[in-house]
Amino acid sequence: MSRTISKAFLLAAGLGTRLRPLTDKIPKCLVPIRGKPLLSIWLGICEQAGITDVLINTHHLAQEVRRWAQEQTGPVRIHLFHEENLLGSAGTIRANRDFVDGDEDFFIFYADNLVRANLKALTAFHFQHSGVLTMALFRAAQPQNCGIVSLDESGWITSFEEKPPRPKSDLANAGIYIARRRLLELIPGGHAVDFGKDVLPKLVGDAKGLLLDGYILDVGTPESYLRAQIDWLERDCPGNERVAQVRPA
Repeated sequence: MSRTISKAFLLAAGLGTRLRPLTDKIPKCLVPIRGKPLLSIWLGICEQAGITDVLINTHHLAQEVRRWAQEQTGPVRIHLFHEENLLGSAGTIRANRDFVDGDEDFFIFYADNLVRANLKALTAFHFQHSGVLTMALFRAAQPQNCGIVSLDESGWITSFEEKPPRPKSDLANAGIYIARRRLLELIPGGHAVDFGKDVLPKLVGDAKGLLLDGYILDVGTPESYLRAQIDWLERDCPGNERVAQVRPA
């Protein structure tokens, strides 16, 4: 019998400043991809993965996220957490540790990435090791702009650097994690605690990485947002399926 993970943090409070003026009226997590809000795409991923409850943090244009959440009728229950002041990607997890009470394992997703991937392989890989974290990876065309890891032959992460000037590899953080509860004890206190800077470097030797079988694109710039519209149309056209491409976040 396969094991499942029922809860996920969906980090969605980014300001999306590089997408202005679009994000002056639409939060980055709701920008439409071929007419479908980014968060709605993520809900589909969560449903496919067997997730029943998702916590979404809000900040910029929070009322728009609340309105979207009220309109959702699918099986995934949505829990909103408003941040008057941004807590950082890891700070949100620390502030909501009660959300995963009773759960040994949980997902963490960066909502500003456009993703098409089946997470079953990542979940199975996670349950094969005892590390505190499993990180999905992709091969970055510009690794100096990403969080970069090195792996040993067993998949253990042997180094992690956020946007290194001289990257040791092209294996980049995809912003998709499966964590164990003890990760909560490793998140430091303080304001605006960031995963890439404040947490992930501490997990070297106690986390594994797996190359993501799928597509990922950070839609945070006008150029990448346009690329997303083109890619999504091409990938959804019957008879025009392509080999999954993993693009730099």
